[in-house]
This record gives sequence, structure tokens and C-alpha cells, in this order.
Amino acid sequence: MKTIVVNKLPGAISLSLGALRSSSKKNVAVDALPAVTYVRPKVKVDARHVAAYSRVCGFTPAHGVPLTYLFTQAFPLAMMLFGSKACPWPAMGIVHLSNHIRQHARISAGDELRIELTTGALFAHDKGQVFMLHFRAFRGEQLVWENDMTALRMGVRNPRGPKYESQLGDAGVLSHQADFFAAGGIGRRYGRVSGDINPIHLTAITAKLLGFRKAIAHGMWTKARALATLMPREAIERAEAVVDFKTPLFLPARASMWTTRADHGALFEVRNAKGDKPHLRGRVQY
Repeated sequence: MKTIVVNKLPGAISLSLGALRSSSKKNVAVDALPAVTYVRPKVKVDARHVAAYSRVCGFTPAHGVPLTYLFTQAFPLAMMLFGSKACPWPAMGIVHLSNHIRQHARISAGDELRIELTTGALFAHDKGQVFMLHFRAFRGEQLVWENDMTALRMGVRNPRGPKYESQLGDAGVLSHQADFFAAGGIGRRYGRVSGDINPIHLTAITAKLLGFRKAIAHGMWTKARALATLMPREAIERAEAVVDFKTPLFLPARASMWTTRADHGALFEVRNAKGDKPHLRGRVQY
């Protein structure tokens, strides 16, 4: 296992340019991802950044550090991987298929964390090659947060691994609980606070250059916006949230929240305004 220590992250523009430069790679089948770990050894949870993130995603100060927040500190390591020789495919065209977060202890502003990214297994999909990336955050020796990112590299023929299957089954009967508006500029706002400035999220013009009719919301913004509605209005000790990203949420848009609640959790979907097309399906427990 090769370990790469990242004491200072490249800027968001540099990471995006690295992803664009990877476009010369081919969509080849590989038997495994290179065994590599990226490490940010000292990441301080900054209160002002948490507050800015919370405002964009709909969390309140009472939520504390949101369950999804640390993804903004971990995802740049994935961007470094995508732009490196260790990633066998072009970064553009990699689709975020599913995201599974587990928080094991309360995280607070001021905490100093070690954040790691490790490459994972491959799975076969009808549309290409599925691969796993595993993020972990430690406070000292204590594992406080984990995130499994399931990604799909579209267009890879003869993908390797067992057939990919979602962790989520049919959500069953859900009821309409709320609506929220995704403004045309939310991709730019979330991009500034998260560092994810993929052109498909920024403007209709840049999205059209990459094959989309309009800009689309970040999947992790949609996940966070849903959890801001579903989570208790207090800082939580432990929680788990898994979602599948289903269809793009084109901007601007009005979305509808559909849920069935249980003690300390819910099944949910973010759908279009009519409620007949899911953008995201998920499960949360706390």
C-alpha cells in the first residue's frame, strides 16, 4: 500500500485542471485499482467554514457540525487521485453513484482530525466500471467518521468484479413532507464552500459543453439539504446516512421531500416538484 501525505491541499482550480488533464486516458478495464492511501494529517474543523457550509445546505447552528460536512475536507483527496497516474480512467465522466456516511462520535468545531482516502474494490455495472473509495477521519486514535463513495466510470467495457447492487431496496410507501427550492446559483455557492467546481454544476453554458442541458445540483448538496430537513435540531453523537443518486436535479428547480419516519431515522426520497421522479433515495438513522 502506497501512502501519500498531503500537508497542503492544491487549490480547487488546480485540482480541476488535473482532472481535465486526465482526459487523455482511455476507458480501459483493469483488474484492480492501485492500492494507495492519501492522508491529510492535520485538518482543523473551522467554525466559520462549518457555518458557511451550513448556510448553503440548510442546516442551523443548532445542528453543530453536520453529518455531511467532512466530505468537503475529504473529497479533495479523491480529486488528487483522479488527476494522478493511480487512477486508470479520465476523471470527466466519473459519476457519483452512492454515498454512505457513518459518524461514530460527535465532531465539534476546533477538532483536529486526520483524514484518509483509500482505494477499494471494483464492481461490474451495465454502464461501466463501479469502484469504491473509502474515507476515514480520526481524532487521535479514535475513528470518528467514515464515508464510502461508490463511483461509476461510464463506458468501460467488460468491467471487473461482482455485479454491483445497491444497499437500498424499494423505499416503500412514502408521504410528501416538504418542498425546497434549488436556486440557479446553488452549484456555484456549494462549489465555493466545498471546493468542488466541476463545470457541470456552475452554469448552463459550462454544463452544455459537457453534454448537460442545464447545470445540475451537486449530489452531496442534495443529500445535505435532505438531511438538514430530517436530522434532529441538535448536535448528534452517532448517525448513518446512505443515499443512491438517481437522476440529475437541473437548476433552478423546486424539489419535493418524501419520507416515512421511524424512531431515530427515516427512509426518504428527493423527487421533482410533481413527485413522480426521484433524484435521490436514502436512509438515515441517528
